[in-house]
Amino acid sequence: MSEAIKVYVVDDHPVFRHGLKQIIIADPGFQVVGEAGDDETAVTEIRKLVPDVVVTDVRLPKRGGLELVRAARGLRTPPACIILTMHGEETTFNAAMDAGAQGYLLKEDALELVVLGLKAVATGSLYLSPSISGWLLRRQQRVSALKQEKTGLSSLTATERRILQLVGQNMTNKEIASELFISHRTVETHRSNICQKLELQGAHRLLKFAIEHRSEL
Repeated sequence: MSEAIKVYVVDDHPVFRHGLKQIIIADPGFQVVGEAGDDETAVTEIRKLVPDVVVTDVRLPKRGGLELVRAARGLRTPPACIILTMHGEETTFNAAMDAGAQGYLLKEDALELVVLGLKAVATGSLYLSPSISGWLLRRQQRVSALKQEKTGLSSLTATERRILQLVGQNMTNKEIASELFISHRTVETHRSNICQKLELQGAHRLLKFAIEHRSEL
């Protein structure tokens, strides 16, 4: 028998969190290994418990669900992450995808669809509430259009692509160097190479491009 998928649940409403847990543990394929009501507690416990999947509300005390996803996805053994939200907003969806979420569920669907979502993201697939699937299509269309406009994107190395994404998060060279465990000078070299490949000229053109196209990178 295969080992149960380990799940960590984060929501600041205890009643909803309890209901979600009951739905998950009713399926023998899952084990809820922990829970929290805020992102700081969650990050600390996720490091220790190493769950396979984290299910989190987008709105949490302290820094919020999106920061939790970014922190979780940056761990040595990153869990898949599903974002829950009360209100369907395409900008929040894009921000969640940018942060590294692999699932996005409206809370009105969560109790019915969470098990399907968990199974999907645990195997590396993307899972969304059916009513918002059009957002993913529009996102993919924007990505395709940008690749056609900026053919140099395909020639970026994995490190250059990651640096471009971090620039889009308005991170400084020093912050990027710390994030990637490389030197400040190496970041500058990569940025220069990116500008050359994408034909971006001017002191702030790379920053402007990365922020404008953050959801397509």
